[in-house]
Amino acid sequence: MDQGLNDTGWRGSQEGWLEAAYQSLLESGVDSVKILPLAKKLNLSRTSFYWFFKDREELLSALVARWRDKNTGNIIKQSEAYAESLAEAMLNVFDCWLNTDLFDAKFEFAIRSWALQSDELLAEVQQADQIRLEALKRMFMRFGVPETTSDVRARTTYLVQIGYISMQSMEDIAVRMKRIPEYIAIYTGEVPQQRELDRFFSRHGYRPS
Repeated sequence: MDQGLNDTGWRGSQEGWLEAAYQSLLESGVDSVKILPLAKKLNLSRTSFYWFFKDREELLSALVARWRDKNTGNIIKQSEAYAESLAEAMLNVFDCWLNTDLFDAKFEFAIRSWALQSDELLAEVQQADQIRLEALKRMFMRFGVPETTSDVRARTTYLVQIGYISMQSMEDIAVRMKRIPEYIAIYTGEVPQQRELDRFFSRHGYRPS
């Protein structure tokens, strides 16, 4: 049978298996990410899994890589994005907290919950935390903030957001948007310009009342 048909037809696809694993992780935790239940969910044979992954551990590693590339990668990218001011640079980072295409908070919570069962993953999460904090610190320093102050402000910014995620805090979008200028002022020591807020609100489809 043609190899292309095998990869995309009745055996499914690597991305399909990975997406099913991702959904199971979010819904029920890592213990639910097992080959047979995933095969049933996808209406595929169990053996088809092995066309794409050597074993369950390789699938779990792919999940962690997906989390690392998306969540850590985009925090770094947003912290390095062009900005006229430190306040606008922080608004670029805040894009992560509002755009699930940039940062997946549910995925973050699931990974951190999984890390409670795995020392290896806990080390990975701690490394990611450090990488993210260093990226935020560099952002502050780029705008002339002293190193020690940059470090404290980076920690304040990041640890508050991780607190939001860990507490599974839910805010009405209007409430959160109203609070954002105050958060920016606290984190950066700068009051964002109205034009900066207007650009931020616009890219998130929000119109202040």
